[in-house]
Amino acid sequence: MKLFTVEQMVAAEKTADAQGNSYAQMMETAGRSLAEAISERYSIENASVLVLVGPGNNGGDGLVAGRYLAEAGADVAFYLFKPRDPAADENYAKIQQMGLFAVEAGFDQRFRVLRTRLNITDILIDALLGTGVTRPIEGDLAKLMQQAAAGLEERRADLADAGRSALTNLTDFSDKVTRRQGDRVNSPSQITLSPGHLVTPSPGHPVTVAVDCPSGLNCDTGELDPVALPADLTVTFAGPKRGHFIFPGATAVGELVVADIGITPEMVGDVPVAVMTLELTRELLPPRPKDGHKGTFGKLLIAAGCEQYRGAPLLAARGAFRAGAGLVALAVPTTLRLGISIALPEATYAEVEEEGMLTAVSAQHIHQTAGDYDALLVGPGLGDADDFITTLFPADGGAPDLPTLIDADGLNGLARLENWWERLPANCVLTPHPGEMSRLMDIPLSELKGKDRIETALAQAQKWNQVVLLKGAYTVVAALDGRATLLPFANPVLAVGGSGDVLSGVITALLGQGLAPYDAARLGGALHSLAGELSGRTQGALAAEIADFIPEAAHLLAE
Repeated sequence: MKLFTVEQMVAAEKTADAQGNSYAQMMETAGRSLAEAISERYSIENASVLVLVGPGNNGGDGLVAGRYLAEAGADVAFYLFKPRDPAADENYAKIQQMGLFAVEAGFDQRFRVLRTRLNITDILIDALLGTGVTRPIEGDLAKLMQQAAAGLEERRADLADAGRSALTNLTDFSDKVTRRQGDRVNSPSQITLSPGHLVTPSPGHPVTVAVDCPSGLNCDTGELDPVALPADLTVTFAGPKRGHFIFPGATAVGELVVADIGITPEMVGDVPVAVMTLELTRELLPPRPKDGHKGTFGKLLIAAGCEQYRGAPLLAARGAFRAGAGLVALAVPTTLRLGISIALPEATYAEVEEEGMLTAVSAQHIHQTAGDYDALLVGPGLGDADDFITTLFPADGGAPDLPTLIDADGLNGLARLENWWERLPANCVLTPHPGEMSRLMDIPLSELKGKDRIETALAQAQKWNQVVLLKGAYTVVAALDGRATLLPFANPVLAVGGSGDVLSGVITALLGQGLAPYDAARLGGALHSLAGELSGRTQGALAAEIADFIPEAAHLLAE
């Protein structure tokens, strides 16, 4: 599934129209799909629906959706920001023929009709502006949106008051615990690769549904106008837009659903950025043959850890095993072995003699034994092991020739070397968080934060000639051939020490099972993110617990 800029989406629609999928047909399909998405999530029979209709195609989508919802039994009203001529607007003419209530904002003094209707609204459809917003919202439209927001807030307050009991149950805490124990998310139907994966079965308060994007969201930059209406559900068309995944705009999107409007891959043109989907993730899962053995599923070497960071290699190895690795050997300082062997007896150990930190001696040993392994992970918790890094990745380019992932202190060590990327072998995966990325690029972190994350990852992957996984909310995986994939996850449960070590182990395990670096990085990132979702939490999960959800995530995808 492609991730579009606004310009790319406009070009795709123009091509589709030229090839016979007319704008009118796309609008009809979009509106019908919007109504279907709403009907699948909320009780429509006798629900009060208000459609805010803008002057452009976004408003036309709203008119079509409202018509379908009315036919399904909803009580639908339309509030038009600008007049529409039924003689020239077929969709507006159709709702008039159905006798549905519609009012123009110009005839609504002090927004009395709008506020009165909002007092009974269950579902508000925001079809005002769509993807073309680039300027601040001002004047009459800003006033309308402010009134809509105030009316929704008033409606929610009234419903909360009406539903508030005069009784306080002091055993409610234990009741919640009992119910929560049976609420673990195990059903594939409850998981989507989109921001906000749990679907509300019926509106317990007025919900807002955005058509294509919340009005006031810049779909290229993620900027959010102060008067924008945050959505509970956004239904976008053909593919998501970049602004859906850029903060602060991403906070206003809610659940994101993509509707097919008949724009085929041949109509899209050159759009190099994709979004990870369940289908793609499932396709990338490596096979698990029943007659497989330890060697079938990859033998990995993890060079990590120092006296100050004893847990990093353990977490990386745990992630690797949970992702299906057959054998995991650890090149760690000798002082770490006892603790790791107690916590993870499945691991084996490379011949390392150093006590507190890996040195050039261990790097030379890895050079000599690299052929015994299918993939190599370098970096978690290494500390300032500069001699180890410079010896493992010498200036003459004689690095170990096997799929390699470099993370954490491995990246920091490289960043201290001039033209460090020239030292690396082919088929590497680099997994920096923003701080590490700024050091690799030799720019201040504040400057990096001002750059487009997708474009930055793409540019550096091509400059460094390696796959780059730029961590963060909506992680970006960039290939060296100009492709990139965005992972549509933003879960703060993953923001915990050691989570990145687990991710490194997962990706390295996939490299060892034969996946190409780009595929291993994006599948590993998706499994890691999905494990966080499966934890059912937004805080308090340990990195080891995230690792332990990896098999469940893989099983879920395989179903």
